[in-house]
Amino acid sequence: MARTLPSLELIRGFEAAARLSSFTRAAEELFITQSAVSRQVQALEEHLGTALFERRHRNIRLTHAGELLYRAANQALLILGDTATRIRQEGTQRSVTVSCTFGFASLWLVPRLMDFRELHPDVDVRIAANNKIIDLERERMEIAVRYGTADLVPTGTPRLFGEEVFPVCSPALLERRGKRLTVPSDLARHVLLHHEGAERHWPTGSWGAWLEAVQLSQLRPAGSLRFDQYDQLIQAAIEGQGVALGIGALVKRHLRQGRLVAPFEQKSSSPRGYYLVVARHAAGRSEVASFRTWLMRAARRDARN
Repeated sequence: MARTLPSLELIRGFEAAARLSSFTRAAEELFITQSAVSRQVQALEEHLGTALFERRHRNIRLTHAGELLYRAANQALLILGDTATRIRQEGTQRSVTVSCTFGFASLWLVPRLMDFRELHPDVDVRIAANNKIIDLERERMEIAVRYGTADLVPTGTPRLFGEEVFPVCSPALLERRGKRLTVPSDLARHVLLHHEGAERHWPTGSWGAWLEAVQLSQLRPAGSLRFDQYDQLIQAAIEGQGVALGIGALVKRHLRQGRLVAPFEQKSSSPRGYYLVVARHAAGRSEVASFRTWLMRAARRDARN
């Protein structure tokens, strides 16, 4: 490969000349002489065995081969430039990017980030919320909080907390006439809020599974609302639009602050949980270790309260 690849210096001179349609302007951009650019292009043409430009009296024009090479060279130089910039920034800036679900980000992580910022004001945190599983090594992210079963994460990955599911609603909803929630069968008077992601991928966390567990599989609610994102579903519950299935760790803060109530004692557990994954390329960085330690302590503290 080393024998077939032309030198980067020749590529830079050619790319500038092709992009600017001028040897003279390319020379000005690269801070070299016009004749130096011309020699670089000529050397590259000799290396490839074909002409890259049609040279005219007042201008130059790419040949077919030149157009092919320009597209590849331009893209390659952009990638190299962006990568070099990122490496320089990583060398001078202490930052951590955290991949997690939308629901975990908005309902659990973001409300607690101020605590981390007070402890580590020199560390920048970026939240990359996405319900898809991101390849940390390929995307160059440092930490992921994975939601799912233990077989979806590497062996030995620490679990932040498990999943306990139970109905929650706004206290204002219970004050409306005819809307009491004393026993689970009273759900027939209410609108149920469904998380479509759970019903598609984790049916054990759906209303159907919960109602079956309390022997009410035939219950017909007053209505249904469906949401793609779990944080939107919980916001609808806070606004009194219906009854949601709360994931214990994610709704605990709203329960403590009185925005939500859990009307029944019946709860169900699932094999799912939230797991903390650290990318191999970032495991030795002190700021990543600090965030990992803080996150695990916050999860333990939250479980005790």
